This record gives sequence, C-alpha cells and structure tokens, in this order.
Amino acid sequence: MSLANLRTHYTADVKPENVDNGQKITLAGWVHEVRDLGGICFVVLRDREGKAQVTLVKKKIDKELFDAARRLVRESVISVTGSVKFEEKAPNGYEMLPDEINVLNGAASPLPMDTTGKVEAELDTRLDSRFIDLRRAETTAVFKIRHESLQAIREYFVKNNFIETATPKVVATATEGGTALFPITYFDREAFLNQSPQLFKQILMSGGFDRVFEIGPIFRAEEHDTRRHLNEATSIDVEVSFADHFDVMEILENLVAYVYARVIENCKVSLEALGVELKVPKTPFLKLTYDEVIEIINSRSEEKMHWGDDLGTLGEHTVGDYVYETTGESHYFIIDWPTEIKPFYAMPYEDRPEFSKSFDMMHRTMELSSGAQRIHIPDLLKSRIESQGLNPDGFEFYLKAFEYGMPPHAGWGMGCERFVMTMLGTGNIRDTVLFPRDRRRLSP
Repeated sequence: MSLANLRTHYTADVKPENVDNGQKITLAGWVHEVRDLGGICFVVLRDREGKAQVTLVKKKIDKELFDAARRLVRESVISVTGSVKFEEKAPNGYEMLPDEINVLNGAASPLPMDTTGKVEAELDTRLDSRFIDLRRAETTAVFKIRHESLQAIREYFVKNNFIETATPKVVATATEGGTALFPITYFDREAFLNQSPQLFKQILMSGGFDRVFEIGPIFRAEEHDTRRHLNEATSIDVEVSFADHFDVMEILENLVAYVYARVIENCKVSLEALGVELKVPKTPFLKLTYDEVIEIINSRSEEKMHWGDDLGTLGEHTVGDYVYETTGESHYFIIDWPTEIKPFYAMPYEDRPEFSKSFDMMHRTMELSSGAQRIHIPDLLKSRIESQGLNPDGFEFYLKAFEYGMPPHAGWGMGCERFVMTMLGTGNIRDTVLFPRDRRRLSP
C-alpha cells in the first residue's frame, strides 16, 4: 500500500455533511481498545482528533480479517479501509465496516502506562513515558488549547500593529542581575542562557520599532521544586513606545480576554475532554494598589505582610479569594509596587519615588505577568543599576541605546505555561509543557 493511501480522513472529519453513508474511506491511528465478544469484535481506532469504532461481525466478514482484528495489540499503529455506517448509538455517531486492516507497526506489551483513562498514573510516570502519555485524550487536549492560545496571541498582536521579534538566548550578562543564570562556554568565554528578553526589547524601542512582541524560551537557574515553577519556560513579551504602565495593562487584559474567547470558540472538544468550562474574563480588570493588598492580607490572614515585602503564596491566595468573592473574577492587577523590590528599569513616580509605575497581573492563585513603565532617562537608569549593587559597565551595550534618543516606553512579560495552567486548572505546570525542565528533570 502506498503511504499516500494510509489515511483519507481524520476520525472527527467523518460527518454526514462530509461523508456519504456507505462511502469507502481510510482511517489511520492507534489501537485504543479491542473488545472481542465472540461473534462480534469491536476495534476502537484513535487518532489525533478522536476515536472511531471499527465493527467486525464474524458471520459477515472474512475469517482471516476477523481473527486478525481479535489479535490486535493495544497501541499498535493501524490503517483501516472500509465503509462508513452512520449509527446514532455508535461512538461519534458512526462505525466503520472494514474491508482491510493493515498493521503498520506493532506495540510491545505490557504498555508503560494506561492510555484509556481507566488506570491513573503518577505525573512522573507519565513524564517518563511521555510518548505514551501524549496519546491520552486529556494530554492532547491541553496541547491543542496551548496551540490555539499561542495562535490567538499572535493574531491579536498582528491585528494591533505589533512586530514579532526574536532576541538572543545566549548572552554575556545577566538581564536583571542576580545569580539565577545557567552558565555555558561560548568558545573561549563564559556566557549565559538568557533569563529574559527585557534589555533587548528596550533597545528595540530606541531603534524605532515602537510596538514589539516575542514568544520564546527563557531559562532560570532557580532551585524551585513546586507545582508552578520551571527552569525552562516560554515567555510572551511585549514592549510599547510612547506608553505608560496603564497603556500596556490595557493591552494585556484585552489579550487575555481575546485568547479566552478564541479557546471557547475553537476548542470545544478539548475543553470537554478536560471537563473545563471557561468564561471570558470581564475587562477592565480590578486594580489594587500594593498598599491595599497589604490591608487585605493583614485583615484576612494570620500571616502578616509588611511594607517592602513581596507577595507570598498564602498572600496570593488570600487576595485572589478576596477578588473572586467581591467581583466573581479571577484576574486582577496589583499596581504601585515599592521601587526597591522591582527591577532597576522600573520607573519610579516623580512625586513619590519610593513607589514604581509597575504592576503584576494576578490570577486567583498566582502571578501571571509582571510589567512596568520603564526608565528612559540615562542618568536615572544608571543610578538605579548602581542602587541594586550592579556595575553599569556590564550593561554598556544596553545603556548606549538610552543616550541617543530613547522614547518613554512600557511593557510586560507573561509565562505561557502559567497562563495555560490557570486557564485549564491543571494543578501542575508540568502538564502544560511537552518535555518539562525542572531542577530534577533533564530527560526526556
């Protein structure tokens, strides 16, 4: 058989408006299940889009074909050619009456894990056998929704006059200072995997690109071991000239609503597979000041927060619950953070420099995005670098861009995995990346 003839349709394409009753088609995929009832045998074929029931009646079919179907091993790869019979009682409303079943590649037995959903597997077991786990309907659904989300994000930015960029992932200096870097050997020099495209985004503002976005990998050598941290992640980054932090917050909240709407519209089957019901978040999102957040936490939690503290996990949950109880929404902003706990490039308020023109976009359970109006004044930027114990000489390539006409600008970054995790309520960020990298996992 020619490889070109191994499939004419996906299982989900077989509908009365696309295929005639009795029409000959060819499906290809994996053996999901075999049910041998003696005089009748059902083979459930699974492909990327769903499942189809192949029905073999012993009295009506060639004995060799019937016996071959009974012997099929689960997760073997097969191609089935036969007639479509639309039947309301059959899964997906139709069944296939086969003329031919070709085994393209057999599967070993027993399987490393169950793919039918009848036996739960631990996350580590699933990740160790990711090639099998990816065949599960629930796992496939997560990555279809992630794909749709990224497509919608790109579409939103293009519609809003952004230019997509790609910045270096091998760099000579830390983006934001600190030690959370993976060092590598770059010929005869030490280099690092980039932890953020931040400095390059700002250089592009000096270059006149005006509105840019990037979707790309970031690397952070932080020794976290939690359900919401990764050491390699995908970051969605934005920078906009002639804008302040309120302008880019509006871009962000509208993007979130746009993506949710697209997922609801185009991912109905995947959402159903996960048992997830989404609603489009209402915009504009609630904005709480840092000082208001302290008041909320200290009035509702035994764990107190002091001015200058960052928000801990318990604090995030406390404020998230407050917002949900009062608004019915999960997304909100925390604005006006203390200057000293934000990166050096966050612009302080002129009349109260202890506060910065910065924000975090929060979900009910965690931070999703961080952003700010950036400092565009060279002397102030150098001063802020020094105030954080960093040497401006290490940022010469970056600071040069501010000496020859840098416009006011603002931006933000958002982790793709956290965004998908909170959208779907997966419970663990590793469920939202194909091959996660954390402090303990480097394979597969």
